Amino acid sequence: MSDANNELRMMLNTETGKISWQELQKHFARGVVILVEDKLDLVNVAVEFIKDNKQQVEEWLSHGVVAMVSNEQAKIWVSENPVLWSVVAAPWVLVQKQKH
Repeated sequence: MSDANNELRMMLNTETGKISWQELQKHFARGVVILVEDKLDLVNVAVEFIKDNKQQVEEWLSHGVVAMVSNEQAKIWVSENPVLWSVVAAPWVLVQKQKH
């Protein structure tokens, strides 16, 4: 990984945080919340989004490990109000369920 990627990764790592679904709903309404499966590293995914690595992002999308949060998922989360890991890769808000 290049020095620039390492710096970006370190910066993003400090900007990750826990957030409730209730707090994320306004971003969901704007259509900018993306769910990252827990088999991927949230910060690594954010780096690729920020770098606009279309090939990698499209591969993740095609495999379903990165996806826009669906209306069905949002309805479930409204009732559960889970706390999710999140990081902003403007304009996107990437979220991931916490590993148990």
